[in-house]
Amino acid sequence: MTGPLLKLEPEAPRYYYSNRMARAYLLGLEEVLGKNGVHALLNYAGLRHRVNNYPPNDLALGFEFAEFSGIQQALEEMYGRRGGRALAKRAGRATFKYGLREFEGVIGIADLALRLIPLGLKLKIGAETFASIFNRFSDQIVVLEEHEDHYIWSNERCAVCWGRHSQDPCCDVAVGILEEGLHWVSGGQDFRVEEIACIARGDPACRFYIPKKPAR
Repeated sequence: MTGPLLKLEPEAPRYYYSNRMARAYLLGLEEVLGKNGVHALLNYAGLRHRVNNYPPNDLALGFEFAEFSGIQQALEEMYGRRGGRALAKRAGRATFKYGLREFEGVIGIADLALRLIPLGLKLKIGAETFASIFNRFSDQIVVLEEHEDHYIWSNERCAVCWGRHSQDPCCDVAVGILEEGLHWVSGGQDFRVEEIACIARGDPACRFYIPKKPAR
C-alpha cells in the first residue's frame, strides 16, 4: 500500500493529537497485538513511516486525527468488524495505563487523594481531569455534562472516527480508555460505558453514557 487507507478530501481540515497521546496509544496496541502485529497494522493502514518510528514523548501536536482514525479502520478490515472493535476496546484500556504514566507529572493526577474521597466525587474529579487532558493536549473537543445518575462525555471533534462512515457507533477505543480510567479512579470498580451517538453515522457529536454506579 502506497498511501493512507483513510483518504480525506484535500480541503478537509487537519487536526492533531499530541505526540505523547499517540505514543501511549501505539504502546497500548503493542500490548494487545504485539510489536509485529502493530507493524502489520500500520503497513495495512498506509502508515509505514510509523513502523519503528513512534512519535516522540513530547506534547507537540504531531499525530494527525486521520492517522489515528485510519488505524481504527484498518483494525476492522484486518480482523473483521466484531474482532477489530473488540481489539480496539482492549487497546483503549491498555492505552490508559501508558497515558496515565506519561501525563501524571504534567497534570498532577497521581497527587489526587482518591482513596479518601467518596466514589461520586472520585468520578467527578476523574472525568473532569481526563476531559482536560484531551482539551489541553489535542485538537479534540470534549464537553462533559453531569446528570443525576450519569455523565455524558461528548467528543464534539473526535479523532477516533475522523473521516469515517459507519452505520453504528464505532469509537470503541474511546470506550476502552474511559472504562479503564473509571476503573482506576474508582479504586478497581468496573463501569460499563456506552457510545450512544457517533459522528461517523451522522450524529453531531460522539456521545458516551457514563453511569455513576459501577456494574453489578
